[in-house]
Amino acid sequence: MRKDIHPDYHDVLFHDTNADVYFLTRSTVKTKGTREYEGTEYPYYPLDISSASHPFYTGEQRKSSTEGRVASFNKRFGAFGGRNKKAADTDSAE
Repeated sequence: MRKDIHPDYHDVLFHDTNADVYFLTRSTVKTKGTREYEGTEYPYYPLDISSASHPFYTGEQRKSSTEGRVASFNKRFGAFGGRNKKAADTDSAE
């Protein structure tokens, strides 16, 4: 096996912020912060959604604390993206 070609595979603490659940697993993700979990310091990575809070796994609908980028864009610029009424009326008259 060649040396120095494999990513660093280590324990990482994932935190589902919607359900306030922690998962300790191994990953190659690079994190900026660390947290103490069960007396040991681990690299920390927050998640918006995981199997603990996803409606498919929980069987219940739950409003996410953050909305997606597309929904946010449509909320801000949805009125500008559509065709205006005059242009739509002239196209249907032809």
